[in-house]
Amino acid sequence: MNNTFSLPAEWYPQDAVMLTWPHPETDWQAILDKVEPVYLELVKTITRFESVIIVCHDQALKQKVKAMLEQEAIDLNQVFWVITPTNDTWARDHGPLCLVRDKTISAANFIFNGWGNKFESSLDNQINTALFSQLNIRNQQNVDFVLEGGGVETDGQGCLMVTSECLLNPNRNPNFDKHQVTEFLLTHLGLNKILWLDHGALEGDDTDAHIDTLARFAPDNQIIYQGCQDESDDHFAALDAMKQQLSTFTNLSGQTYKLTELPWPDAQYNAEGERLPATYANFLIINHAVLLPVYGVKQDEIAISQMQSAFPEHEIIAINCRAIIEQFGSLHCISMQLPKGFLSHYLA
Repeated sequence: MNNTFSLPAEWYPQDAVMLTWPHPETDWQAILDKVEPVYLELVKTITRFESVIIVCHDQALKQKVKAMLEQEAIDLNQVFWVITPTNDTWARDHGPLCLVRDKTISAANFIFNGWGNKFESSLDNQINTALFSQLNIRNQQNVDFVLEGGGVETDGQGCLMVTSECLLNPNRNPNFDKHQVTEFLLTHLGLNKILWLDHGALEGDDTDAHIDTLARFAPDNQIIYQGCQDESDDHFAALDAMKQQLSTFTNLSGQTYKLTELPWPDAQYNAEGERLPATYANFLIINHAVLLPVYGVKQDEIAISQMQSAFPEHEIIAINCRAIIEQFGSLHCISMQLPKGFLSHYLA
């Protein structure tokens, strides 16, 4: 019997996915009409497989969203609500990191500081407190360390993959050096080894190179990563260096990982001409399915095919996230999976 709580792989059985709904007081205000349909599609898709927890800024937003879900014939028995003020909607980064031990869950509430104090985040940093209180999550802990869920990736077999650019950035935990960060994360996440990725970043990414935009673990000792096949693109050198480093990574048993390279989507820009961080690596694994962000470009079909090969036991469901990357994140960034046992008070 394992006596240590540990961070499970994303394909560990889940109770729910957490979404924090956009509203007019967020940066989504100008394109709410384009963004809310993506959220609706996510809820409709996820509730085929598991529950959804929707965090709403206030009761008025809840009633609006509830009416939208009813119009889409979504099963409201699969939806749980949390009402608390929010700055933004990036649930991956303000949501809890849930550890498991046997069938018990421990929900870890790390500090969220708006990706290094780039953006106001005081309300978002309180979301987990409201989540735990309103859903009666008893086994939880506050951790005095700045960490976002998009910054960590685990294979479920003792290894954690992170980027040096994010985890060692002085805008997060300036009093911690690399050794101290390593020891702290391995201890608090119940893991044994950290794989430090030193290359790769997407233009337009506000997160200081979150690992979930670049490289992800998959079952059967796989790493799926965002490649760049265009040598003329500014990203080519860094992503090629990332590819070479990934080929040297080994699991806890000393085995190298099987690598799957995703296609490089056609460049996307906003109205101001800024490059948007379109990445296929920002997928979400749920029970029996993988939700893959696509962008309405010719590489989408290749990405879908490659993901199906990497996840033969899962249904691959493409979600058009072109509207989401207007705010410089994608599908995984706006969602947080919650493992089986999280909602035990309600689902017993």
